[in-house]
Amino acid sequence: MFSIIPAIDLKDGRCVRLRQGRAEAATIYSDDPITVAKRWVAEGATYLHVVDLDGAFQGRPVQTHLIARIAQEAGAPVEAGGGLRTVGDIKALLDAGVDRVVLGTGAVNSPKQMRVLADKFGTRLAVAIDACAGVVQVQGWVASSKVRAVDLAVEMERAGVTTLIYTDTTVDGTMAGPNLRGVTEICSAVSCAVVAAGGIAAAEDVRNLRKLGADNLVGAIVGKALYDGKVTLRELLGATA
Repeated sequence: MFSIIPAIDLKDGRCVRLRQGRAEAATIYSDDPITVAKRWVAEGATYLHVVDLDGAFQGRPVQTHLIARIAQEAGAPVEAGGGLRTVGDIKALLDAGVDRVVLGTGAVNSPKQMRVLADKFGTRLAVAIDACAGVVQVQGWVASSKVRAVDLAVEMERAGVTTLIYTDTTVDGTMAGPNLRGVTEICSAVSCAVVAAGGIAAAEDVRNLRKLGADNLVGAIVGKALYDGKVTLRELLGATA
């Protein structure tokens, strides 16, 4: 089953979208993220992707309380990340009702620790691989690592991570279409589940992802196109067959 997963990005308690991950390029869509979450579920979403942007930029969780409310009130399972660095951070979100936590910078900075975390949290742990020109971005995409995205994907699978979220940061928020080559490279390098993100703006983009024929490509995260009304969730869901 291929899922369409609406993104809910939190900044200063609001639902926003960034262009290419830049904090200064934020568009505010709602002062009530919980209502937004309920809307996507009402329109057919069976899973939600929530990001604590304040946490990502500051390197520590900031919006945990709000994420907990979304998880408890949205009516569908929620995965969430942003600024998670410790086991305590992870447990706080899971205990608050989040279905799955997403680590990004922590996976790059402490890859050996990921095996410990994967053993401890199993399928409730995912790793976000955010890449620009094939190189992993960290700290809310404001810094580049020296790690190739495909190499990190392989390393994370070996560590026991069962789900990877791959985002091409150059197309994120641009509605220019997904990086099909990048998605193919990641899916070909691993056998674990992969979720694609970045640039998706139309049902045709979803169909193109499906045409890749990657059995381990299990979903796509969509943000700005939904918020701007460029495409409806129903149209995207209809393209998953």
